[in-house]
Amino acid sequence: MEAFSSLVLMAGAAFVAATLLPAQSEAVFLGLVAAGSADPLALFLTASLANTAGSIVNWWLGRLIARHGAGRLPARLRPGPARFAQAQALFARFGWPALLFAWLPLVGDPLTFVAGWLNYPFARFSLIVLLGKAGRYAALWAGWASLA
Repeated sequence: MEAFSSLVLMAGAAFVAATLLPAQSEAVFLGLVAAGSADPLALFLTASLANTAGSIVNWWLGRLIARHGAGRLPARLRPGPARFAQAQALFARFGWPALLFAWLPLVGDPLTFVAGWLNYPFARFSLIVLLGKAGRYAALWAGWASLA
């Protein structure tokens, strides 16, 4: 039961951290890996998939706003104009490789939002974002393993 609870906690933290809401999941991931409350591979897979799912929500919100305007979303779900402009510039300059960095603080979440707003193909978006987010959790796991 402890392992299941740890995976649910990891999924929740990773999902929320990938949305436009302010949150971080790295400390939860490292804490659960260090505690040994669940299999590290299961934590890695859960974190990677849940974090990607949160980015998919951003992509969908971007599509919704592109079709119907920002007024349809609650204010707390709209990206700030400065962060949105920064993400737009990053996506315009680097294109799809920028999505590999969707895990970055401050610009990563708006970047996934911009991809939806620009109607970037969903399947490609999902795969690229999953690779980037899994890479981040893999680096955290490897860093913890080298210190443990």
